[in-house]
Amino acid sequence: MTTKRIQPLSRDAMAYVLAGGRGSRLKELTDMRAKPAVYFGGKARIIDFALSNALNSGIRRIGVATQYKAHSLIRHLQRGWNFLRPERNESFDILPASQRVSETQWYEGTADAVFQNADIIEAYGPEYMVILAGDHIYKMDYEQMLQEHVDSGADVTIGCMEVPRMEATGFGVMHVNDKDEIVAFVEKPADPPAIPGKPDFALASMGIYVFHTKFLLDCLRRDAADPNSSRDFGKDIIPYIVEHGKAVAHRFARSCVRSDFEKAAYWRDVGTIDAYWQANVDLTDIVPELDIYDKSWPIWTYAEINPPAKFVHDDEGRRGSAISSLVSGDCIISGSSLFHSLLFTGVRANSYSRLEGCVILPNVTVGRHARLTNVVVERGVTIPEGMVVGEDPEMDAKRFRRTEKGICLITQPMIDKLS
Repeated sequence: MTTKRIQPLSRDAMAYVLAGGRGSRLKELTDMRAKPAVYFGGKARIIDFALSNALNSGIRRIGVATQYKAHSLIRHLQRGWNFLRPERNESFDILPASQRVSETQWYEGTADAVFQNADIIEAYGPEYMVILAGDHIYKMDYEQMLQEHVDSGADVTIGCMEVPRMEATGFGVMHVNDKDEIVAFVEKPADPPAIPGKPDFALASMGIYVFHTKFLLDCLRRDAADPNSSRDFGKDIIPYIVEHGKAVAHRFARSCVRSDFEKAAYWRDVGTIDAYWQANVDLTDIVPELDIYDKSWPIWTYAEINPPAKFVHDDEGRRGSAISSLVSGDCIISGSSLFHSLLFTGVRANSYSRLEGCVILPNVTVGRHARLTNVVVERGVTIPEGMVVGEDPEMDAKRFRRTEKGICLITQPMIDKLS
């Protein structure tokens, strides 16, 4: 008598991450890098959350489609995600737009970014495809979503969040019945359809889709043959399946990964300077909404070889200190005071400077006597001695990019214009 081998569905799945987005609302932060490559949380990049979710869920075949200013993203992926091994039936493919299918150089849309690599997907033979956006911060077990997809017999399962109904106007919204079957998909509706039994809430798409591979590729071939299609999942593929097939909503709360310290399901689109600053600074809370210290669901990334952070000087007014702050390796806090700030690798904060509500990207030098409040400082910037930011709104707006909420983004070209 033989027993059937039982294994998680994730082992028969491939995760395909769409990481070509520019993220123009992040302004100068995406001048030289794609949004998924933007730094987050002291060590990671934004894309590491989707990739870590896939890996922690048990998925061992991963593809990443890149496009806009992809060099730093590709370099990060090569350095940090090169441990998956073909001899263990694992794979990690970086898939830039490369004129493999047509003479058009760029991917024409999210669906086209998958279709152009259909032969690579077919060569691996995954039974399921998990399509992911590479630019959101969250922790999720895709195995739960795969199980729900198979159990429901859906053609596509769409990851959805419950959001207050009138806050859903900026999302693709699912109109569902009492079985969570999607009866209509509405893009950015003025009057979002409510969840059955929850009139004040709507189901917003997270840009996460699960398909059987053969069904997905058939859909993509049909879409590619349609001259009127915009080659986009949200605009073309999903509405077609909702109308002609079976689409089911998967609620994020069912598969959200939470430690004992996380009270609510956490998902953030850090696509604006304000949202980016807030999500990073929130990590300095005593009990933050996102637990990045949860060892049962680690956020994998490129781990640089660096010395520890160092705090020096203990004189009145010149004391290396950090209160409610995250300080990464190779930082030297030399007689500087930090409050509710997050410092990435290699920051030098010099004597008598004061940083409050600061998100400081790698290799920044803060000059003596500088005072920075509620800022994001781009990588490699040198803050001049004595500079004050965050205390005079009018002056800040003339020198730097200042948001309506008062957050200043500082880059080296902005500094250079002052001299």
